[in-house]
Amino acid sequence: MRRLILLRHAKSDRPPGVADRDRPLNPRGRQAAPRMGAYIAEAGLRPDHVLVSPARRTLETWDAVRGPLDGNPGETVPALYEAGAAQILEVVRGAPDNAGTLLVVGHNPGLQDFATEAVGSGSKADRRRLATQFPTAALAVIDFEVGGWDEVASGTGRLERFVKPKDLGDDDED
Repeated sequence: MRRLILLRHAKSDRPPGVADRDRPLNPRGRQAAPRMGAYIAEAGLRPDHVLVSPARRTLETWDAVRGPLDGNPGETVPALYEAGAAQILEVVRGAPDNAGTLLVVGHNPGLQDFATEAVGSGSKADRRRLATQFPTAALAVIDFEVGGWDEVASGTGRLERFVKPKDLGDDDED
């Protein structure tokens, strides 16, 4: 089995004159990200490998999330910036086979599109919530009954859980 955790970057700021790729987290995002990291650790979801978009807001999110996860440095993957579902699938398929649990930190709409396409089973309520909104700092945990990441295909994943910051008592929803 392979476990994929998709984490959308935390809430970012939109300073005037700053390029999209260089947008930092805002105060809400800087609060939500470490809370999601604590949740990941407490829930026993520690990743073996981490792939992160090179955008500042995703890198800052991962930096805030990784503290309780034993400092996994993560791997910056340029293809994840502005990636659609098909491109995210290709990145996941290229993940190292020694990683049983893979965490991808990225952006919408690509993450939500990929997650809804990848999932074929799991809680109907969680799948409905996932299809409706994938807010900042939310995470989807998807399990695949495959031998390697290169075997991941659309509709073959089981949504194990979908967690929004609001579920943890944080109001970071957008």
